[in-house]
Amino acid sequence: MAEAEAKVQETSGEETTGKLFQYHAAEGVAVLTLNDPPANTYSYEMMQELDRAILAARMDEGVQVIVLTGQGEKFFSAGANIKMLQEVTPTFKYYFCLHANETLSRLEQTPKLVIAAINGHCVGGGLEVALAADIRLARKGAGKMGLPEVTLGVLPGTGGTQRLARVVGKSRAIELMTTGELFDFERGAQLGLVNQVIAADTHAAFMEQVLNYARQFTLPGKAARAVGLIKRAVQTGAEMPFESGLALERELQQQLFQSADAREGIDAYNEKRKPQFTGK
Repeated sequence: MAEAEAKVQETSGEETTGKLFQYHAAEGVAVLTLNDPPANTYSYEMMQELDRAILAARMDEGVQVIVLTGQGEKFFSAGANIKMLQEVTPTFKYYFCLHANETLSRLEQTPKLVIAAINGHCVGGGLEVALAADIRLARKGAGKMGLPEVTLGVLPGTGGTQRLARVVGKSRAIELMTTGELFDFERGAQLGLVNQVIAADTHAAFMEQVLNYARQFTLPGKAARAVGLIKRAVQTGAEMPFESGLALERELQQQLFQSADAREGIDAYNEKRKPQFTGK
């Protein structure tokens, strides 16, 4: 493999452990871990750490895929910290929700594939976080999912009303949120909320399978830049009028046509060999 091709596969192996969040990048994949046991509930402080981790993964040229998960065996996340919400002012709550929306939109709009590895219960704001990912993988039998905010007299306020409706349709989304129903991951797969349910005895075994899945989208075997722009075409284009979405698709395609990876992909096809992509 040429020196330039080898270089793009290098990652720093960077690992950062914050008070409420862990970040580790290696082999083209950044793993972002919500870390506030026992339920990995999020506060303004955790959202700030998540925001920084998203930006770190976005700016790291060695990272092509982002995996988001929760610490431990029982919870991906149970959502916002209810005790914190009880103690702060309505104004603080508003800006807390605004920042959380901005953080998850940044995750959603980053042109790198984002996979939510749902290792345990994924309810309320935890599901809202997972909904901002592009693909959701869940550990079989590890917990429940749903948006039960109505039982607290509020609505899913971190993008849940909007993203859930876009995934399962308006009528089903309204039913799920107004009943506050919790359901297993197999039901989530039936609804289209979960892409795959994976059998694994432990969180570690589950994450091993998730990382193997994630690496199929990394260099040099996959044109990771094309993967990222496919994601952007869908995530951004879906919010545009159809003709505007087609225009965005053409512009992104033109960027790819001018790339070294497109030349490599076409050459490899004609030469009947496996392509070696460099992300250029």
